[in-house]
Amino acid sequence: MNIEQLKISAKQARRDIVTMIYRSGAGHPGGALSITDIMTYLYHNEINFNQSPRARLVMSKGHAVAIQYALLKQLGFIKDEEMSTFRNLNSRLQGHPNIKTVPQLDANTGLLGQGLSIALGMAAAKKLNNDPNKVYAIIGDGEMHEGQIWEALQQAAHMQMDNLVAVIDYNKLSSHDEVNSVCRLEPLADKLRVFGWHVIELTDGNDMQQVVDGFALARHYKGKPIAILAHTIKGKGVSFMENNGDWHSKTPTDVEYKQAMEDLQ
Repeated sequence: MNIEQLKISAKQARRDIVTMIYRSGAGHPGGALSITDIMTYLYHNEINFNQSPRARLVMSKGHAVAIQYALLKQLGFIKDEEMSTFRNLNSRLQGHPNIKTVPQLDANTGLLGQGLSIALGMAAAKKLNNDPNKVYAIIGDGEMHEGQIWEALQQAAHMQMDNLVAVIDYNKLSSHDEVNSVCRLEPLADKLRVFGWHVIELTDGNDMQQVVDGFALARHYKGKPIAILAHTIKGKGVSFMENNGDWHSKTPTDVEYKQAMEDLQ
């Protein structure tokens, strides 16, 4: 997809995220909306389900799975009528990724901190099998407080996993509080470099042009794993959700849902 097509796809995905959560009465809109532009690019331009072997994507911040369902619907793997079953009992579309019910998802996640380790294992397997495809791990900035993330960062650099791309959704908010007031991450880019990673910093991870350019650059780096540090806005696209920690896990009222759909026209 080109830039304009990706922007249209991302806006539709945002509408589906908010609608799913509104209908189900549960979900995590803020962190799904912040990573929407990057996920839209990855699912449309990097993950090819018709290819085997293929690139893999691990959603380490599994509570943001709504964006995956929205994009898999666009790709024809989830029917529109099924979207209304999000988080319902016995639905395929549970609140965290489940590869048994939705095989296009690449890992079961939800317990924060484990996804980068899973992705590292996948990347190592691809190296052993001479598979040139990359593995992408989507990590929340609040999740960076988990010690296992830093263990995986060290190990990936030691193993020179240049087929591993860690995407850090740096929206500055954890569940409700500012990430750096809970446990300071800064200077995050410098820390990642010291740990032995190439770092690509997106000053606006919700700008599709920056997203496309950043991942294009990532394809050319060799010898080290790549970290894309994407500065994003939690709740991006919905006026009353943006930069508002209350919308980490919250359901819109009827009035709020109407406003959200107006914002996303």
